[in-house]
Amino acid sequence: MRKINSKIAITTISLFLGIILSIQLKTVSKTIGDGVLPTQRAQQLAIELKKVQEERDVAAKALDEAEDKISQYEKGEADNNVYVENLYKDLEKYRMLAGYTDLEGPGVVLEIQDPPADIQFGDGYSIIDDLDLILQTISVLNAAEAEAISINDQRYTTFTEIERAGDLIEVNGVTISTPIVIKAIGDPQKLESALALKRGIVWTLEYYDYIVHLSKEKKVEIPKYRKLMEFVYSKPVEEVGN
Repeated sequence: MRKINSKIAITTISLFLGIILSIQLKTVSKTIGDGVLPTQRAQQLAIELKKVQEERDVAAKALDEAEDKISQYEKGEADNNVYVENLYKDLEKYRMLAGYTDLEGPGVVLEIQDPPADIQFGDGYSIIDDLDLILQTISVLNAAEAEAISINDQRYTTFTEIERAGDLIEVNGVTISTPIVIKAIGDPQKLESALALKRGIVWTLEYYDYIVHLSKEKKVEIPKYRKLMEFVYSKPVEEVGN
């Protein structure tokens, strides 16, 4: 039943978008056929364009509403059926593990600022130049069983790429600069102890004169991973019956 509702919603939106596309194609065809674009014709096209844009916005809104209804339907079914409820919980768990859900909970926040200008030599240096220290921080948090991690509000997942981009760095394809703010959800005491360990990450950062602020928080908010991963070469292995 849930699949039928989903297909109906998707089919309705697809038909609506098809109608809009047809209108746009007719408009373009008329423009090319005329060969000239007098003032009156231009005004007419402007009106048609505005109408199409409004219809596009309505379609986008309808699509969002359809997705919300599907989500509500899934949750509603879960409330009425123990088996479906367990499936729904599993789905939510895997979404969390994959990073496709906004999360909040207790944890730590580590802020790293560049050394003060008055103690730097030559052209100075930045945490951007010490990318390995950022990666080490992530490794330490993972080892301390962090349930979710973000770097400047970019969710860190198994698909996350962190690389230099001139004087900045890119995380998930998004350019970020200093200060670097790393958030993690998990046992605050355990996470803090792992980072503040003697000769650990915090000690190393301070040794190189970075300004470091580490705090335990009752509520840390970490946004979801926003890039869509498409599997082109991989597919599930079919189970073979005994």
